[in-house]
Amino acid sequence: MSAQRRRAGTGAALRFATLLFAALSLTGCGDGEGMTEVPLPVLADNPAAHDDSRVATRGVVRRFEDPLHYWIEDEDLHRVEIFPHERIATYLGEAVRVKGHFRFSPTEGRRLTLERVERLGAE
Repeated sequence: MSAQRRRAGTGAALRFATLLFAALSLTGCGDGEGMTEVPLPVLADNPAAHDDSRVATRGVVRRFEDPLHYWIEDEDLHRVEIFPHERIATYLGEAVRVKGHFRFSPTEGRRLTLERVERLGAE
């Protein structure tokens, strides 16, 4: 097989893989009806694309006292505030996977209203 044909085959495979990834991202390989797994960096970098949708994501629970609020964050400090505070407070300092309704507002920021929270083991 010529080098040109191998490059053409590699390019076609790369295009197929890119299209497959895009299709899976759009259809959302979530584990619930209408639930999409979205990493925190994606929610932080493009929150408007996921506004008013059901998402699952993961991070470590943190809090700030004044005004009191809770959020999850990753190692690069991508953050999403979690509501209701009472349901996430007991997980402070722990790695969790959260599922819920995501909203974004330029004035209110990124927030997720919990449907479910799960503790994650050491990964």
